[in-house]
Amino acid sequence: MTVEATSSGLSEGQAGAYAPEQSLSVACLLSMSGGFLDAFTWLSLGGVFANSQTGNVVFLGIFAASGQWHQAAHHISPILAFLAGASVATFVRAPLLCLAGEIVCLTLVMLLLPRFSEPVPIVAISFGVALQTASFRQVERWKYLSVTVTGNMLRAIDQLALAPDRGARQGARTMLVICLMFLLGAALGGLVTIRLGASGLAVPIGLLASALWLCCRYRSRGQS
Repeated sequence: MTVEATSSGLSEGQAGAYAPEQSLSVACLLSMSGGFLDAFTWLSLGGVFANSQTGNVVFLGIFAASGQWHQAAHHISPILAFLAGASVATFVRAPLLCLAGEIVCLTLVMLLLPRFSEPVPIVAISFGVALQTASFRQVERWKYLSVTVTGNMLRAIDQLALAPDRGARQGARTMLVICLMFLLGAALGGLVTIRLGASGLAVPIGLLASALWLCCRYRSRGQS
């Protein structure tokens, strides 16, 4: 459950000849991080999501309808933080800078979580996640989101049903690989969070740092 893009299938146009942030390896790292962070925030921050704003909206509605306003309020702050982060990323249009910003947000939460009051960590994480989500929307020739599986599974089905050729099969495989990486990240997030708590955020920080390093490495090779 999360915010899902409305577009599916092939992108409207090819990116430039050299777009390292659109590589499958980068998309897999970002998706693993996305799955991990949803598991982390659900287990350690009172049953809220960093990525899954659909989940937050559902719980907001459920608690509000039953008059549990205190519980409902827990799900408002990540929604607003996500919207703010996505707005910043859309305005800045600097994927690598936004990815670095997410790393900073997660690092601050990891180091200072015991000192933060409850809304602050989820706000920081959701803001950072939105920076990533709004900046990395394409893998190779296909649109995707690194914080969802539903939309990506639908894109895989679309590829097979609407254009049954070799390129479509490749697109379907790409989407399914990304979904599996999200699942792996969520499973890892559950195990690590239970054992390490806030220190477990070192894992998604490492994944994001690896993605940033790959992008910088590819760019430097492309310019040489």
